[in-house]
Amino acid sequence: MPEDGNVDGYPPEFDEKPKKKSFDPSSFDTKSEGGEEVPLVPTDIVYNWYKRGEARFADARGTKQYKTSHIYGAVLSPAPGVRGAPERDPVLDWPKSDRIVCYCGCPHHLSSIRASALMQKGYENVFVIDEGFWEWHDRDYPIRGSNTSYNPVAYIISGVTDAAFAGKTAWARQLETGQNEATDILTDGSYTLELKFEDVTADSMIHIETPEYTVKGTIGDLSSRVVSGE
Repeated sequence: MPEDGNVDGYPPEFDEKPKKKSFDPSSFDTKSEGGEEVPLVPTDIVYNWYKRGEARFADARGTKQYKTSHIYGAVLSPAPGVRGAPERDPVLDWPKSDRIVCYCGCPHHLSSIRASALMQKGYENVFVIDEGFWEWHDRDYPIRGSNTSYNPVAYIISGVTDAAFAGKTAWARQLETGQNEATDILTDGSYTLELKFEDVTADSMIHIETPEYTVKGTIGDLSSRVVSGE
């Protein structure tokens, strides 16, 4: 396998390509995001596309997470709302007919936001890895970065806001490292964030943001209770 160096979203070229895996797009689960129905594709199908060079890959997370480990060949293309994104999104230079696979680690909140925004811009063939980056990582599929063996601890943060904000987004932000996570607010106003941030501990400070409030606290504290604006 060649050394890392791809900057166009395509996988490396493999010596042997697997047989084309058949699939029925109508069988894919979808996630409603930003007025779009984003297709969620199982990892095994995505990997077949990858090995055959039949898709370009876009990492919807932030710079730090991307630099630590990312799918080999993927470009950094943070979801709208992720702070500290590059000035120019490389995906915007790709033909709108190309097959594009977005991914994140949560497993598909940020990537669905990224995919939905691309679909709204006229991209015709956009998908999301259903199980997310960490399933790809656990399967030992090709990745690159400064610490590819690192798998951060997952922290679960549950919260509640006014049910009037159902369908909107709740965010977790670690400002010092520029890491972000997002999730949907459900019909009862509840939300759950799964954080797999790099180089943080239970004592690291984060901000939880909803359309109703912003709460600041340590990961340990906020993951030990139900977060609200009170």
